Amino acid sequence: MKLKLTSLALLLVVIVSTAFKAPVKPITYKVDVAQSTLTWLGKKVTGSHNGSIALQSGNLLFDGKKLSGGNFVIDMTTIKDADKSARLEGHLKADDFFGTDKFATSTFVIKKIAAAGTQVNVTGDLTIKGVTNSITFPANVVWNADGSITATADKIIVDRTKYGIKYRSKGMFPDVGDKMIYDDFELAIKLVAKK
Repeated sequence: MKLKLTSLALLLVVIVSTAFKAPVKPITYKVDVAQSTLTWLGKKVTGSHNGSIALQSGNLLFDGKKLSGGNFVIDMTTIKDADKSARLEGHLKADDFFGTDKFATSTFVIKKIAAAGTQVNVTGDLTIKGVTNSITFPANVVWNADGSITATADKIIVDRTKYGIKYRSKGMFPDVGDKMIYDDFELAIKLVAKK
């Protein structure tokens, strides 16, 4: 009887100590902005433009091998057109579009991660021109042999009108005709992060 009581007490101590165990702190991986990329694609009735924007900083949080959070900052002053059009780059930086004199950075903060087969669905707050909206997109996370992590999202759809960017939007200006620029633009991101 004494042995049973001792075993029961020991089992109770193990259960209680496990239940009140401090939560594991996520491990932070810092984004290597030199190895990471962010590209954009905007379409209009008569064609499209694409280019890149530099990342300023970022980090990804992991619980073990599971992505649990993170954020990154986009340096909007670095927006480039792949065709090297200084005129287009200047217009994208102007108030009609991203207003980089006043809003030099945009941010994305991860709020939720949901498993989706071999991918994850990332939901977070994207802030452009001081306006924040929630977006969700699929992403892949790969653990590299050197201990770094590569997280990629090939097609993030953003509705620019939700951020006050209305220039030549058909929804805002129905008579814009063939000068119309589609409201949605696409981003593709590759984050390389290390401990």
